Amino acid sequence: MSLYVDIKKNLGDFRLDFSFEAENGITSLLGASGSGKSLTLKCIAGIEKPDQGRIELDGRVLFDSEKRINLPPRKRGTGYLFQTYALFPNMTVRQNILCGLHAEKNRERKEEKLRDIIEKMRLGGLEEHKPHQLSGGQAQRTALARILMSEPRMLLLDEPFSALDSHLRDSLKMELRDMLQSFGKEVLMVTHSRDEAYNMSSWIGVMSDGKLQKIKPSKELFSDPETIEAARLTGCKNITGAHKISDYEIFAEDWGITLRTSQKVKDGLLAVGIRAHHFDPLTAVNRYPVTVTEEMEDPFETILRFRFHSQKEDSVPVWWRLCKEKHPESYPSELGIAPEKVLLLYE
Repeated sequence: MSLYVDIKKNLGDFRLDFSFEAENGITSLLGASGSGKSLTLKCIAGIEKPDQGRIELDGRVLFDSEKRINLPPRKRGTGYLFQTYALFPNMTVRQNILCGLHAEKNRERKEEKLRDIIEKMRLGGLEEHKPHQLSGGQAQRTALARILMSEPRMLLLDEPFSALDSHLRDSLKMELRDMLQSFGKEVLMVTHSRDEAYNMSSWIGVMSDGKLQKIKPSKELFSDPETIEAARLTGCKNITGAHKISDYEIFAEDWGITLRTSQKVKDGLLAVGIRAHHFDPLTAVNRYPVTVTEEMEDPFETILRFRFHSQKEDSVPVWWRLCKEKHPESYPSELGIAPEKVLLLYE
């Protein structure tokens, strides 16, 4: 299966201008609230109509503004999982799932498919429960079962964990990921959580202001985000303006330090990023005097904030995260950064 999207939609104070291609696999669109993620999903599903452009799924045109093609949602072959799961509150689990089988007229075949999906989604014994009697995970599996019963060509997941508490969310990530991988077709998920995007998908696209800014394999995006927005969305706490000195040297302007890089520095460098857990008191390269100014404890980490001695007075302190087990007996007077941990940001 393959998906092609090239659409525009003007909402007055917001403009969606989205272009994207993907093949079988799980892709996440990562972006802040209001970046256009959910609107993009709704346009693909047919819930919203773009002003112009084209959408194709496996070579089949779902929308084409020039040819005036705009298939209704039920004919697009997409399965849309809403944030709230959108189960019918007065129907049982069985009845909700059967809504996905409205096209199947053979009663025996319908019951066989129902039994199969209930077993696959581990909903046995819950068939006569109503949505208010289900846990968050059971409700999610019921909604997904209803979608899969219609045999969609692709799945669209809109913030699939937003309705769950943090404990349940973590326990369900791997479970849902395994289900989606066994689906074997294109899955497009939107999320504002970098952890969900990283855990769930093989590719991540970064969205900002209605545009797809960057798309890369998940691990590559985190190791080399390339843009300021991608660095922020993937959790980089320390970003400052920078300029190129030579092919493998840059100057971090607010911090007042020169950094060696492992990547060749291209023209057009705008900023540098250092992830908070990449500082090391034992690293000899890119090593500079620091003064720790604040300390805060998380359950399993210590967060230190420090300033380089050469840092501008009006600039914000730098973050350093470390495991509690690695907390130094005394604050280090110098910290280093390995050249391969220096993130070069161009947009």
